[in-house]
Amino acid sequence: MPASQAMNVLVINCGSSSLKYQLLDMSGETLLAKGLVERIGQDEGVHTYSPAGGEDIRLELPIPDHAAAIQMVLSALTDPDHGVLGSMQEVAAVGHRVVHAGEKYSGSVIITEDVIDALKECIPLAPLHNPANITGIEAAQKVMPDVPMVGVFDTAFHQTMPDRAYIYPIPYDLYEKYKIRRYGFHGTSHRYVTLRAGEILERDVDDLNLVTCHLGNGASVAAVLGGKSIDTSMGLTPLEGLMMGTRSGDIDPAIVGYLARRLDMKLAEVEQMLNKKSGMLGISGISSDLRDVERAYANGNDRARLALEVYAYHIRKYIGAYAVALGRVDAIIFTAGVGEHASLVREWACRGLEAIGAVLDPFKNATRHDEAIISKMSSRVKIMIVPTNEELMIARDTRDLVLG
Repeated sequence: MPASQAMNVLVINCGSSSLKYQLLDMSGETLLAKGLVERIGQDEGVHTYSPAGGEDIRLELPIPDHAAAIQMVLSALTDPDHGVLGSMQEVAAVGHRVVHAGEKYSGSVIITEDVIDALKECIPLAPLHNPANITGIEAAQKVMPDVPMVGVFDTAFHQTMPDRAYIYPIPYDLYEKYKIRRYGFHGTSHRYVTLRAGEILERDVDDLNLVTCHLGNGASVAAVLGGKSIDTSMGLTPLEGLMMGTRSGDIDPAIVGYLARRLDMKLAEVEQMLNKKSGMLGISGISSDLRDVERAYANGNDRARLALEVYAYHIRKYIGAYAVALGRVDAIIFTAGVGEHASLVREWACRGLEAIGAVLDPFKNATRHDEAIISKMSSRVKIMIVPTNEELMIARDTRDLVLG
């Protein structure tokens, strides 16, 4: 395809020392290549490149910074032997995943200096994520100065929440001065599976009420009324809500002060514990990876059983609460790594949901991890597996904003 007709969108998800990417031809929403650059800034960097239909290529070499990482990605994509592009000019636009946009943006936007300034203002709200996202944007701009960039925000989908759902019961001036409120995350995933569920069920999303469960190492549940988020489990930060791989999720806030006094811990140490040493890892004492915990449970480990029970119980509590908030539920959706592949978690999370008209089919649940309806035919509420595709959602937004 000539550069003037190119509809190739590069999607970048940048972490502090890693960069995930996909290149999609948006004329047919076709994946051309994907990859992962790891250990950026370390002596031994790793780049794994996967062209569609080809074998993975792994390179180990120093990667000094994110600009070098992006240059490495572009070199792989245009390599004469295993590349999928003739030149960099065939990259029409770049879409960036950004975690936190605060109240500033309720949708994806073309990145300008004003947008970057707004993202920098949100760094205190997402200190582990936004700096890396901004680094990725600035590195891409350095390497591809003439290519338009789009920011797609994890928080944007949840900007439709009513104030009764996002205001915390703390002094109101803290919201007015510091914007302390519920924001929610994983919005791109929740939005994708909402739209896809409408297609699968052949229903207009404007008339569809869903509880969407994004279950991975990070996890969140959303209540989606008529295609719009009205509540979600994560809050000001990605720490609130469900128990996760290493994150505690909901706890009594007084625990923070209690631990600080009782164990003579600094506030930063307590925060580190709640973010990095809690959740599945904290209860099981085994791993933050659910697969490891499931294996230990199968071998009779009681703390592994407890970790799985707590995890599933919190999921179904949120499902039940959001069923009431919605008034009517048409479908419950499981997505992301755990939601798509962990049949045991889905089974335990659906225990008792017969009370809201959702009846799991044990056989379908045990044998499916692809896109499927796994509820019984008689179930009033559909239970579904919908594999997420955040990269495609980002690429669609980028295409619509830049290419029309």
